[in-house]
Amino acid sequence: MIGFIAKKLGYALLILFSVATVVFWLFSFSFPNPEDILVTDRTDESTLNAIKKELKLDESLSNQYISFINDLSPLSIYKTDAAIPSGISLFHFSDKKVMLKLPYLRRSFQNGLPISQLIKSAFIGTFILALVAMIFASVFGLFFGVLSSINPGSWLDRSLLFISTLGISVPSFFSAILFSWLFGYVLHNITGLEVTGSLFEIDPFDGKKLALKNIILPALALGIRPLAIITQLSRNSMLDALGKDYIRTAKSKGLSNKTIYFKHALKSALNPVITSISGWFASLLAGAFFVEFIFSWKGLGSLTIHALETSDLPVVMGCIVFIAALFVFINMLVDIAYTMLDPRVGIE
Repeated sequence: MIGFIAKKLGYALLILFSVATVVFWLFSFSFPNPEDILVTDRTDESTLNAIKKELKLDESLSNQYISFINDLSPLSIYKTDAAIPSGISLFHFSDKKVMLKLPYLRRSFQNGLPISQLIKSAFIGTFILALVAMIFASVFGLFFGVLSSINPGSWLDRSLLFISTLGISVPSFFSAILFSWLFGYVLHNITGLEVTGSLFEIDPFDGKKLALKNIILPALALGIRPLAIITQLSRNSMLDALGKDYIRTAKSKGLSNKTIYFKHALKSALNPVITSISGWFASLLAGAFFVEFIFSWKGLGSLTIHALETSDLPVVMGCIVFIAALFVFINMLVDIAYTMLDPRVGIE
């Protein structure tokens, strides 16, 4: 098991290193020169040189890349006279020190705030949205899947299969546009839902207040695809479980259909469904970009898109690396947990 975990961790670090490398070189060549964003007509030469030195813009791209990877690495090397992120100093050699620290994502060009602070604030909105979408998809997907498996081949089964296939085919951004227009605009007088909105609203009299109704449409739009997949997966798992010998034995003993379906078959069918739910939750955290943008939901997606619009390169790179790390490590934890539950999986 230790070897399996070490191998998974190694793969995860290799993937993140590759993502960070691609992100740096891609945006370094495609983004405007940072000096054009940071410097105004009134900026004198000394101030310009200080800005370049602080952001390492006075160095070559290859040195900037090494510095970027060094800042992201938990084990880093810094000059003793350089501005060093907080961490634990392990040892010194020559004029450098080796440090153990959290990944340092630098500061925003636009407001000078630490990117980790911006991500922390935005991640709360994304996490809540993904969690609500996943709960909606899991509950209804499991319900529809079990309902479909009870009478395979019936009109209800065929209808649910058709709808779930349609749900898999529809991208989240299209669902978001459709739901926003239909339920937030056309049927607004009936639903009371807004086209856009975030988890908190500013009221001129009451100040900041919770607006839970604003999460309904983005959560539905984000949860449609996992709902459709969980429906089909739970249906197929239930049908597979219902064909097992122990189910035939339970039927021959005269157990009620309710006991057979929900106590025996469902318990056996849940394993692949739970694995799918875990994987999809990571995907929703990473894939809420366009849904957040369409509904003006304050989260990682809206933070990244705003940074793209304002050419705030450190925020864009920090958000992408953070989302990649989140996706990779959640999937790694799911693989490890599933292997611990069933040692036959994943261990050679």
